[in-house]
Amino acid sequence: MLKIKANTVMISAVAFAAAGIAGLIAFGRPEIKNIDSKGGNIICFGDSITWGYGAKSGEDYPSGLAKMLNQPVINAGVDGDTSVEGLKRFNTDVLKRNPLLVVIELGGNDFLRKISKEKTLSNIEKMIEQAQENGAMVAIFDVSAGPFLRDYRIALQKVAYKKGAIFIPGVLSRIIASPPLKSDFIHPNGDGYKLVASRIYRAIIPYLNKNVMIRKSAKKQK
Repeated sequence: MLKIKANTVMISAVAFAAAGIAGLIAFGRPEIKNIDSKGGNIICFGDSITWGYGAKSGEDYPSGLAKMLNQPVINAGVDGDTSVEGLKRFNTDVLKRNPLLVVIELGGNDFLRKISKEKTLSNIEKMIEQAQENGAMVAIFDVSAGPFLRDYRIALQKVAYKKGAIFIPGVLSRIIASPPLKSDFIHPNGDGYKLVASRIYRAIIPYLNKNVMIRKSAKKQK
């Protein structure tokens, strides 16, 4: 069970304002489904960017996120995965692992392999629904950068809003255009993944804080 320490999860109003989640409120801040999740694990699910391609062992973003939270984070990334392949393993790699929060990062390989945007969005929407039916909160990791995959960003933001999921825009912003933060044309290096982890952390921590408060309140009422 997740037991986030108070000194880890509490952030200042200034830090929250700087979280870089302006896209989350573009349509008005949505109510996040399963904010009272009773799950135990944070699971990062995706392709090579989640897996940590281009960095040394332990430098992937889920590992960096685990250090920031001072809690284990499961890395369920598979190099080269598309949303089609991800959907097939979603039950085993996510639903059977008692998820509290699932961070979904997919779509880049779909684009490269010419899987239709409609199919990609449908698959990701199914993952969101399955995770939420299992009682977990969901966060969507936006892999676009500037004009690259901009239409995917807009579409995923709408899906996240409709489904009550956290939307994290611009996670790769400034990384794709910064050689010192990349291992190749598109993948971050160790320093780049640190920045990715920081952006994910700032986006999800308000909801993890609220989840902790809800759990504590529920215990007091028993």
